[in-house]
Amino acid sequence: MNKYLESVRVMLGGEPRKPGPVDYTEEAKTIHFYKKSEKQDFDALKLEARAHQKKAYWLKRRWITLLAVNLLFTVSFWLDIQILEGALTASRMLGFHLIDLNSALQVMLAHKHIIVNLFIGTGTVFVLWLLVGGRTFCSWVCPYHFLAENAERLHVYLVEKKKITDHAFHRGVRTVFWVLFALMAIVTGYTVFETISPVGILSRALIYGPGLALGWVVLLLLFEVFYSRRAWCRYICPIGLTYGMVGVFSPLHVTYKLANCHHEGECRKVCEVPHVLDCVIKGRATNAQLDIGADCTRCGMCIDVCPSGALAFEIKGLRKIM
Repeated sequence: MNKYLESVRVMLGGEPRKPGPVDYTEEAKTIHFYKKSEKQDFDALKLEARAHQKKAYWLKRRWITLLAVNLLFTVSFWLDIQILEGALTASRMLGFHLIDLNSALQVMLAHKHIIVNLFIGTGTVFVLWLLVGGRTFCSWVCPYHFLAENAERLHVYLVEKKKITDHAFHRGVRTVFWVLFALMAIVTGYTVFETISPVGILSRALIYGPGLALGWVVLLLLFEVFYSRRAWCRYICPIGLTYGMVGVFSPLHVTYKLANCHHEGECRKVCEVPHVLDCVIKGRATNAQLDIGADCTRCGMCIDVCPSGALAFEIKGLRKIM
């Protein structure tokens, strides 16, 4: 249970805890002992990792899935085929009602009571993200994630060229925003967050056509390109925190195998939430095999870049799937 509490603490903004001597298993101690004597060419390892990343196995599949889900809304609406109706905030798939968990929470807080129909509509969504990991929604479904991911590439390029500098904020700010949006819903009786959420704005724009609200999305992207890398997803969006809490006990994880790791650090460079990969830092892993925490979006970028197979998707209790 301690690992789950630690995962929640880190997700709420706490810094990953540095392990003490008593935290390490005997197997981990043995692996670390032999790793201390290893001499590795880190430049060569980084080149190998970047060559491995070009295959983009999980990136391609994730983008295809994300685009397919969002375009299915559009096709269903314009061709009136009633496969996936509505938008990401609230929809119906083949007759089954699907309601975004954070949207349902905001509505119930605004109305100050539990709305039974909303509560029922979230059931299927809750079970889905409980099984595959809550923040999987962020990287595999969220349309803003697709734009922000590509904006991040431009941001990193500009930083490398020393045209701009990145400005990081404390990760606990996201928890503060989650509370603020909840309080605003209670006090005003209005779902303030849904008005400014780029997720809902983009979903509705894809289905029903663009509107002036897209200007807000453009401003967010410009802020992320020129000032703070992935600012919305890392420091503001309450959706990620809500789904992260749902996925704390998910059986699907990115799993880290200490013995395979070269510690070249490329995985942390591509990770949207690099704090979840603190265990890959040399000397940090307390066990020979560890599950990455609930704040992980299961995007697969770290797996794509890892040349040694130290990181992989696994379902707890079942055989390795990748």
